[in-house]
Amino acid sequence: MPYEWDHPITEAPAQDAPGHDDGGDPIAVLHLWPYRSLPKRGFAFAIGFAYCAMMIPVAGFVGTAALWWLLIPGLIAIFGLWWFIGKSYRDGEILEELTIWPDHIHLTRTGPNREFSEWEANPHWVTVQRHPQSGNLKDYITLKGNGREVEIGAFLSEDERPRLYDDLARALTLAKSRRA
Repeated sequence: MPYEWDHPITEAPAQDAPGHDDGGDPIAVLHLWPYRSLPKRGFAFAIGFAYCAMMIPVAGFVGTAALWWLLIPGLIAIFGLWWFIGKSYRDGEILEELTIWPDHIHLTRTGPNREFSEWEANPHWVTVQRHPQSGNLKDYITLKGNGREVEIGAFLSEDERPRLYDDLARALTLAKSRRA
């Protein structure tokens, strides 16, 4: 699952729990990242397999001038495969981190090429919303508060976004309530 609670919220914070401004620890921390269908080990296997597959027809031309007419385009194709899979990895270097305190909520997003954005608000005024159909995305999730509406987990699959919505709604409800 491409999201996990490092510090899940299981119960409402205590009435006197220290908040963000007091230097207290967060009551919940959520990390989200895109799903990777090809791990690094699979990447090495794909490149090795492409090289071996290219060498099968080339082996018959060893010692002839035709070898170069086959070898050079094959190596260019392998380099292209390497470059495009690497570009896919670089474009997918997205990490979203949601940190919740009793009096503060903070969302950071680090995207491809180290693009960085952040949003913060008071959890008491934050609402989590699920939009059933928003453009090409089904069950698009946003957090609304502090005069802005920000997306969260747009890169998740269609079956993961409803679970994330339920988790966020539960976490925000617990963060807003205080136990005596």
